[in-house]
Amino acid sequence: MGDLSVANVLTTTRTFRRKLDLTRPVPREVIMGCLDLAVHAPSGSNRQGWRFVVIDEPDLRAAIAHYYRLGSAANLSGRVPTPEQLADFESATYLADHLHEVPALVLACQSGRPPTSPAKLASFYGSIFPAVWSFMLALRSQGLGTSLTTAHLAHERAVADVVGLPFDSVTQVALLPVAYLRAGNVSPGARIPAERVTSWNGWTSSEQTQ
Repeated sequence: MGDLSVANVLTTTRTFRRKLDLTRPVPREVIMGCLDLAVHAPSGSNRQGWRFVVIDEPDLRAAIAHYYRLGSAANLSGRVPTPEQLADFESATYLADHLHEVPALVLACQSGRPPTSPAKLASFYGSIFPAVWSFMLALRSQGLGTSLTTAHLAHERAVADVVGLPFDSVTQVALLPVAYLRAGNVSPGARIPAERVTSWNGWTSSEQTQ
């Protein structure tokens, strides 16, 4: 699997769509091993309110993929990508078209429904996304990949019904398609240097740091 140093895993854990191997099954024990690592993430007041629903049954994957495609089509409707955005646009369309073929889908959820207070809302989502990111890193360390998607949330209640999830007491926050990666190197993504988005002892606008 190549270099699995912390720095490499952190810089090469990216949004994987086309590179997902749709033909290779992912053993349940591999997914559970990665989730075992994910639940060591911090959460507000150590409540550990995360819940994960893994879907590897083909008919259920197809049902969820249907709602994902509806949400994705709505998101992309009317958008004309720039030349720089075209590859990502086509990649997102590819994932929507093939989501039902991905070996496993993982719904990341948080107990409760989102609060209205900004501070409580930050704590609500801040108590699940560290675990989601840890799961993504764990997958990468095992030669797997995923992408953090939310297009299905436009139909959250319908997806909840598909898997028997109690909508009124559990919030879906992300859908992660899980698969092994196709052969080939994974390079770090293009990112703005940290020095351009960091200021010390006070705010500096992004225009001033460019």
